[in-house]
Amino acid sequence: PLGKVRVGVIGVGQRGSEAVRRLAEVPNTSVVALSDLYENRVAKSAKVLAEAGKPAPALHFGSKDEWRKLCESPQVDLVYICTPWLWHTPMAVHAMRCGKHVAVEVPAAVTTEQCWQLVDTAEQTQRHCMMLENCCYGENEMLALMLCRKGVLGDLTHGEAGYIHDCRKLYFAEDPDGHPDGQWRLEWAKQHTGNAYPTHGLGPVCQYMDINRGDRFARLTSVSSNPLGLAKTAAEKFGKNSREAKTTYALGDVNTSLMRTYRGRTILVQYSTVAPRPYTRINLISGTKGTLADYPLRIALDPKAEEWMGEKELANLKAKYTHPLWNANGEAAKKAGGHGGMDYLMDLRLCHCLQNGLPLDIDVYDTALWSSLVELSERSVAQGGKPVDVPDFTRGGWKTAEPLGIVSV
Repeated sequence: PLGKVRVGVIGVGQRGSEAVRRLAEVPNTSVVALSDLYENRVAKSAKVLAEAGKPAPALHFGSKDEWRKLCESPQVDLVYICTPWLWHTPMAVHAMRCGKHVAVEVPAAVTTEQCWQLVDTAEQTQRHCMMLENCCYGENEMLALMLCRKGVLGDLTHGEAGYIHDCRKLYFAEDPDGHPDGQWRLEWAKQHTGNAYPTHGLGPVCQYMDINRGDRFARLTSVSSNPLGLAKTAAEKFGKNSREAKTTYALGDVNTSLMRTYRGRTILVQYSTVAPRPYTRINLISGTKGTLADYPLRIALDPKAEEWMGEKELANLKAKYTHPLWNANGEAAKKAGGHGGMDYLMDLRLCHCLQNGLPLDIDVYDTALWSSLVELSERSVAQGGKPVDVPDFTRGGWKTAEPLGIVSV
């Protein structure tokens, strides 16, 4: 148990600056250090802390190695990483080797080798490494978890997940502060296909199904559609004869992956950020007694499972099975903000566990497995959808690990 959690945040651009603001509201937690390439970013977040009446944090900026000083500081207990993807694993590994617990944005790794680095380092150093998968703390996701844990949906057989988000304009957007490194997602899209961002939809479904805690992925197959969206967007923005429009983009407009688990269940995961589709994480879980589907929220249960239940019945069921974490902290979460409150609940729960010496809801094995789809999906796509085996990052521990419980704080 840490009692009080002292946090150092690496990367205070859009996502990191929001994290600083939220962490300032978490009880018995203090942001004691900030690091970024750019002075104006750390200055903005330091001002947020000052306006909240918090002590001034140590500031690290000006070179690509300044973040290392934050990790090495004896004043920091938890390193909170909000940088571009390629930095996630190197920063997390160094932080753990410095004796710090780690919370890292999604995905935590982009290769299976990096996934193993996270697992090996966490085991060697005995430090937590949690991926900041905020969607596991969404109100509907936690409702689904309750229905699964209480047996309302019966024996689970199939799940569907996704990250469908039209980000075409974002890929070509300039950094609001004029910094030159704002298009790192675009550089990834030029070189990679597959599912670059699997965890938002996948994480909650894995928790419903006790993946890594009673079941595990056995194999995966993945296919991608043609890469048309980015070139079309570039032509509209810069002209059809522009360098941007003539660039070759590898990222398919839609990627679809399918996994089968050791216990014979299936999970479908979709990814699309360059197609004109409305936002959804899909969030579907189906069992022998019924199905929950999201966007919008719908539930169908036996003996009338051939149609979705009515509005009043749905409201009553939702009220009965609202997750205790939302019952206890929902108002504070919505006030603090962050994707409707899920971000605050994630931070609150993370810090509570560290303060009290408890296991984390998302451990390093979850962090590695969910992130591994980045490479595994691309590997399958490159082989024409050929199935690939999914590593067991728990080294057999999934057979005896306890499922995630229902927590209230």
